[in-house]
Amino acid sequence: MELRHIRYFLAVAEAHNFTRAAEKLGIGQPPLSQQIRDLEAEVGAQLFHRVPHGAELTEAGQAFLIDARIALAAAENAKLAAQRAARGETGRLALGFTASAAFNPAVTGTIRRFRAEWPGVLLSLFEMNSKLLVEKLARGEIDAAFIRPGLEDPQEMRLKRMEDEPMLVALPANHPLAASGSIRLAALADEPFVLFPRFVGLSLYDDIARACREAGFELTVAQEAPQIPSVVNLVAAGFGVSIVPASIAKIAIEGIVFRPIDGPPLIARLGIAMLKSQRSPVALNMVALA
Repeated sequence: MELRHIRYFLAVAEAHNFTRAAEKLGIGQPPLSQQIRDLEAEVGAQLFHRVPHGAELTEAGQAFLIDARIALAAAENAKLAAQRAARGETGRLALGFTASAAFNPAVTGTIRRFRAEWPGVLLSLFEMNSKLLVEKLARGEIDAAFIRPGLEDPQEMRLKRMEDEPMLVALPANHPLAASGSIRLAALADEPFVLFPRFVGLSLYDDIARACREAGFELTVAQEAPQIPSVVNLVAAGFGVSIVPASIAKIAIEGIVFRPIDGPPLIARLGIAMLKSQRSPVALNMVALA
C-alpha cells in the first residue's frame, strides 16, 4: 500500500464521485478506478459501493477512512519534520564557550539571536577553557565552540574569526597606578601578576608574556587562577595585577579597576570553531550567525 492509494481513496471519499475525484487529482477516471480496485484487493474488502450517482463508502470504507486520514496526516508531518531538520530549525546543539568569551557581547548576542530565530532547537551550553573545548570538538562531544584561538587554526577545525577585543590592565583599586588614565606595560615590570595557567589558553598567556617581554621585562606570575573571571577576583583581593580582555570589565567587582594599555595594542582573539567534517544544519546556522 502506497501513500498515493490513500490519497486517491480520500479524494473519492470526499467527492463521493470517481469522476470529480479524478478531476481534482488531475488524473483520468479509469486509472483512478483501477488504483481503488488495487487498494481494495490489498485490504481484502470493498471500500466503495458503485452507485449510479457516484460512490458511497461501505462499512469497511468508513472504518478505513478514519485511519487513512491519520496516516496521511502523519506522512505529511514526517515530511515537514524532515524539512525543518534539514533547515536546522529543530534538533540539538551542544555549544561550548570559554569563561572570558561569555562576557563578550558578540557571543551573548549570537546565542540570543539563535534562540530567537530557531526556538525549536534544544541548546546545551558547556563552559571550559579553549584547550578542553578543542578536545571536546575533536571527539565529537560538542558541535561548536566559542574559543580564544591562537595565530593558527586548530587542526581539523574550521574557525570563523570574530572581532578582536582590546586587552586591559586590571589593578587593585588602591594600587598607585589606579589613578592613571592609561598604563604603559613597562610600569608593571616589578608587579606580581595574577594569571591563568598557560595550558588553559591557546594564545592569551603567550601573547601577554610576549607583550611584557617587548616592554622590557619577564612576566612573573605570583598567583594562578583556573579561569579569567577568577583572575579578577584575586586582583580585587590584592594578589597582584593582570591583563584581561576588555569584556571582563563588565564584571562588577568591588576593589578592582581596569585601565587601557598605553602603547602598542594588545588584543584578545575570538572565534567560533567546529570540525571541518561538521555537517549539522543546526551547527552551521550557529556559525553563520556569529
